[in-house]
Amino acid sequence: MSDLSEEGAAPEERPAPVADDDPPGAAPQASGRHERPQGMLPGRERRRSVIERGFVRIIATGGIIGIATLLGAVLVSQDVAGWIVGLATGLTSVILAALLWSSRQL
Repeated sequence: MSDLSEEGAAPEERPAPVADDDPPGAAPQASGRHERPQGMLPGRERRRSVIERGFVRIIATGGIIGIATLLGAVLVSQDVAGWIVGLATGLTSVILAALLWSSRQL
């Protein structure tokens, strides 16, 4: 027959080769690099330049102003009191701007 009959062990009885001394369930390590956990979007390979970050924040700030303006226009069209419109738009602007400018990604 073949070499199996001479060795006296069937293929099912041979022990599986062991690759590492890692504990079971341990995640495989990348070759020397520590990978950060990723969210829905993949991580960037490089940081944005100072000019690019500033430009993105200016555009996002314009979006915040647009959102607050839209909110104010909708509230005024519904005959909401002026102080409530001012409070709602002001708080919306401040909260969104705080989230934007505290972000490390932009």
